[in-house]
Amino acid sequence: MLRIVRFSINPSRISFSRLVTIEASKRFYSTVKQEMTLPKYKYVDVGINLTDPTFRGEYYGKKAHEDDTEYVLQRATEVGCIKFMVTGSDLEESKKAIALAEKYPGRCYATVGVHPCSAKTFDSHSGGPSQLLQEVEALATDAKRRGVATAFGEIGLDYDRLMLTGKEQQLKYFEAQLEIAVKVQLPLFLHSRAAGEDFERSLSANLSQLPKRGLVHSFTGTVEEMERLVALGLDIGVNGCSMKTEENLEVVKQIPLEHLQIETDGPWCEMRASHASAKYREGAPQLPNSVKKEKWNKNSMVKGRNESATICHVAHVIARVKGISTIAVCEAAWNNSIRMFGFGEASEKPKPYEGRVE
Repeated sequence: MLRIVRFSINPSRISFSRLVTIEASKRFYSTVKQEMTLPKYKYVDVGINLTDPTFRGEYYGKKAHEDDTEYVLQRATEVGCIKFMVTGSDLEESKKAIALAEKYPGRCYATVGVHPCSAKTFDSHSGGPSQLLQEVEALATDAKRRGVATAFGEIGLDYDRLMLTGKEQQLKYFEAQLEIAVKVQLPLFLHSRAAGEDFERSLSANLSQLPKRGLVHSFTGTVEEMERLVALGLDIGVNGCSMKTEENLEVVKQIPLEHLQIETDGPWCEMRASHASAKYREGAPQLPNSVKKEKWNKNSMVKGRNESATICHVAHVIARVKGISTIAVCEAAWNNSIRMFGFGEASEKPKPYEGRVE
């Protein structure tokens, strides 16, 4: 244990050289003390929905507490999560994500795009689908130029929720948005549920024009689907929803480290005791206290609302499932995220993709 002894000196009774030595010692111990309080790991939460009303303190239209975004970011920073990619799910939510990136420069970055479940809004837009596509493109172009947007999305296909937007509309506007992504040259932030064949076919037609490819976030598909996506040069995003079942865990075990990124997808996708991942959480870092929203305080998480501070548990479980160290998971995920999305950090030059895109 490092013991720091406090003492005072009388400069009139001590030599100059001795003063220099004492001052150097004080600086050394100050540096050691600071380093002892630094987080052990470094994370990017590549999928966090900070525009959700719950982070404004609103639940089902009722105000329960004040906006606590700053406290959410602070708790995340204390575990080492220092970069956040805020998801845009339609035009207005993308604007809100950009506003957060402007409010927290160097920490938050936005995605711009229209989620497959919201794709029907293209046809209902007052100016028609062409105008909405133009507005999305203009927003993404400007946000990229200003350094506040790092990905195009969340776009993709969701055949589990066709009651929200039909298959034909989803496909039409997924492909239209992929064309925008190629024009803007932003890596993709992708969503896929029960749509593997159509999803992969649509992507394959455009990926050769997107050198940084993209991330399939919140992945819940099969091992075979994961392997095909990796073969296309895409990365796989893992969060609590990616580790609910034993089948999910087998997929996570086989994701190549060089294609792994980690996220929370808060306020959703929290890790629960009923999930298959629960048995791997032993020894994970202690999380901040959580309380019901009615008892909200700035130092506690809200029960049932996932947030970026829990990313350390995602990394811990991935490491245990793979049988490797948590630091290996963190370093790989950090490097992959920085290489793909930048986030204002220096990175190795991306290697040209050598796989095959059909």
